Amino acid sequence: MTTPATASAIHRANPWIHRYHPAPDGAPTLVCFPHAGGSATFYHPVSRTLSPQVEVVAVQYPGRQERYGEPAIDNLAELADRAHEALTPLAGRPLALFGHSMGATVAFEVARRMERDTGAGPLMLFLSGRRAPSRRRSDRVSDGGDAALLRELRLLRGTDPAMLDDPEIVEMILPALRADYRAIESHRCPPDAAVRCPVTVLTGDADPHTTVEEARAWSDHTTGGCDIEIFPGGHFFLADRSADVIAAVARRLRTHAATA
Repeated sequence: MTTPATASAIHRANPWIHRYHPAPDGAPTLVCFPHAGGSATFYHPVSRTLSPQVEVVAVQYPGRQERYGEPAIDNLAELADRAHEALTPLAGRPLALFGHSMGATVAFEVARRMERDTGAGPLMLFLSGRRAPSRRRSDRVSDGGDAALLRELRLLRGTDPAMLDDPEIVEMILPALRADYRAIESHRCPPDAAVRCPVTVLTGDADPHTTVEEARAWSDHTTGGCDIEIFPGGHFFLADRSADVIAAVARRLRTHAATA
């Protein structure tokens, strides 16, 4: 019988996977997917807070931080395919997936691929700051060029304004940001796409990109049950209310473990 590889060993050989804090064997693993323009380090505070009860694995997309020299992927289906492949060594571990904004859609697509290929998807799926795929909008920020992308970042208030005023930093982040927006804005999910695992939706009550009704519509995309938690705040409520969000995730994981 093959023992599942440890996340630390996988990280050394796999640029897609970052692991910041140790956890004992058998601890549940929470795989986290960043937002558009985001990187794995966004989830470092989550890892620090949940360790050692939960092992947090953050996904690093190409085109940012230490993967800056790799071309970013501007097709969400391809991004999900590549992430799913990179996570294959974690098969056999008790996995939950968490994604924010674009990362929520990537997490959902990776969960679909897990269920399709192995028949056993994640234990749970946490979808944050993203409307359901059946609730489409006609947003095309990526068509507006660099100025439109930077305006979007300022509107969402998830990036330090000082960074956006630094031309060198802007030059570094724009390629990946542009690819991410192209990926999420062009993605078309089948209207009947669904997963079998339980879904928890997290949303801000003043998010300009996701209304509470649009968030609740994720219930149409799972047969495993869907709950929603609403927090005060806008698109990056999970940064402003990080302690509350992390506590909600930990509570859901404990409840699932107790009933499994």
